[in-house]
Order: sequence, then C-alpha cells, then structure tokens
Amino acid sequence: MAYKVSIVIEKDAHGYYAYCPELEGCQTQGDTLEEVLSNVKEAIELYLETLSEEEISELLSKEILTTSLEVKVG
Repeated sequence: MAYKVSIVIEKDAHGYYAYCPELEGCQTQGDTLEEVLSNVKEAIELYLETLSEEEISELLSKEILTTSLEVKVG
C-alpha cells in the first residue's frame, strides 16, 4: 500500500538532514539532496513496516502545513 507522508529537509554546512514529523524519530541525513531523499524514503518504509495498519492510519491522519513569514527585528 502507498502512503503520502510529510517530510522536512534542512540544509547546512554538513549536508542535508530530513525527518518525518508524523513519525517520531524517523530521520536521516545525506551529502546531497538526492541522497537524503533516497535515505528518508527508505527510513519511512522501514518505520512503517513496524506498525499495524491502525497505527499507520492514526499517525498519518495528521495534517502538516508549512509556510514562511517575514518578520521585522529592531
């Protein structure tokens, strides 16, 4: 079965870091964007394999929204 899962990817001086907000502790890293996307897909698949259908349904029912804001300082 296929599931749609939210992921967050952050880039810093060391590469990329990705995590899935719905799945606590499901995170990975990579040197490139392609590598981190492949790694996070594998991490999510392995994580979901440990859960029952009921647990998956409950965890993936959350709605994750992201946006950005402009703020003034000083």
